[in-house]
Amino acid sequence: MRSHLLNDVTAESYRRSVTEGVERVANRLATTRQPFTGVTVDELAPTISAIDLDQPLGDASAALDELDRVYLRDAVYFHHPRYLGHLNCPVVIPAVLGEAVLSAVNSSLDTWDQSVGGTLIERRLIDWTAGRIGLGDAADGVFTSGGTQSNLQALLLAREEAKTDEPHRLRIFTSESSHFSVQKSAKLLGLGRDAVVSLPTDRDRRMQTPALAAELERCQREGAIPMAIVATAGTTDFGSIDPLPEIAELAERYGAWMHVDAAYGCGLLASPTRRHLLDGIEHADSVTVDYHKSFFQPVSSSAVLVRDAATLRHATYHADYLNPRPMAEVGEPPLHAVLGGRIPNQVDKSLQTTRRFDALKLWMTLRVMGADGVGGLFDEVCELAEAGWQALAGDPRYDVVVRPQLSTLVFRYVPEAVTGPALIDRANLYARKALFASGAAVVAGTKVDGRQYLKFTLLNPETTVDDIAAVLDLIAGHAEQYLGENLVHAS
Repeated sequence: MRSHLLNDVTAESYRRSVTEGVERVANRLATTRQPFTGVTVDELAPTISAIDLDQPLGDASAALDELDRVYLRDAVYFHHPRYLGHLNCPVVIPAVLGEAVLSAVNSSLDTWDQSVGGTLIERRLIDWTAGRIGLGDAADGVFTSGGTQSNLQALLLAREEAKTDEPHRLRIFTSESSHFSVQKSAKLLGLGRDAVVSLPTDRDRRMQTPALAAELERCQREGAIPMAIVATAGTTDFGSIDPLPEIAELAERYGAWMHVDAAYGCGLLASPTRRHLLDGIEHADSVTVDYHKSFFQPVSSSAVLVRDAATLRHATYHADYLNPRPMAEVGEPPLHAVLGGRIPNQVDKSLQTTRRFDALKLWMTLRVMGADGVGGLFDEVCELAEAGWQALAGDPRYDVVVRPQLSTLVFRYVPEAVTGPALIDRANLYARKALFASGAAVVAGTKVDGRQYLKFTLLNPETTVDDIAAVLDLIAGHAEQYLGENLVHAS
């Protein structure tokens, strides 16, 4: 079986295998007529369970035939213009090229001696992103697996910078619309149940800064420590951007670490027309960005950026086999004096050890398309969301929650003749499930003030206003069917 190792494979056989796989996926992408087939767990699970993993097929073509049956045929295709569900984006071709290269070479970005140029490319992209944010010359950061890890690392740094041996006194302030990873991070960091203070939002679902000021004052009065304020630049449900300048002023006044979760809104950093929506982010102590959302990169591609590179020391751990302490510390000639120059080990600032060269995807994207090209795509979906909001606001069948700042629309089917909110909740939930089961479109759902709502997350520049209108008609049809059946039964 050694012939399957890449180093034992001829260039021609490698090219043939990869080309066949790429062609099959490309054909699927080109011929997919709807985002999902509607297959159920009960239908697909027996097929996969029946595969004997101890009996290899021995042939790439046969394995691809099988893969088509168990995955490709029934995958949820984010590139389809009627996939309007979660924060998943279609990916740009230069990033796919980068993915193919990084997977084949298989560099690990934890140490210089496993990555060399890969380390420098990642560092260059961190500098580029920090520059777009405006964090200053002392900024640094590292690529991560996603926004949850980035938020966790940022709050770890904030906890350590608080410099207290009484963690039960620490408080994290964030809005009620922020990402759940804030609460999850607090738990992982060993903070108390009351550590996260959830603040109310205004009618646009943005953090209310007067409430933040009041809670910070109460925190100080009660002897607690304001460890961090987490502002969100693009909430998951609404795409709302918290008032960053006002939050920055309060963070400075009360000595709190300011973290901006821009996992969704980071696409504005490249926007030719909307960068001003992130004004104030330059005051942050740390920032989360998810390139695999609004930079149209394949999963995973995320980063955490910090204003002061020195704070990343809180994630450093030295292992003798990997990144030993500088030899000068133990009375020996420093290794960098022997090798020439300092040794840039990215593991010194990461929560991960082995780490993919995910930065290459963004590098290839910027080198082929440029920042304006990526930002222009994000502008398109933001403009589409505005057009969708206009359509929803003028449609008597629907109630839309907020005018979008980014590319998310949250709305609810509200039939004129039905007044029971619980029945309308069930109709909206049914419509979403029925639509998914049909495979004709995919939408997301959430709750707003305890009521069931639907959500369009628009991250595909190929989606049109006509697609939105067609999906709204499908939703209304399913909801009306449900209401018709249930009202008949009720009577």
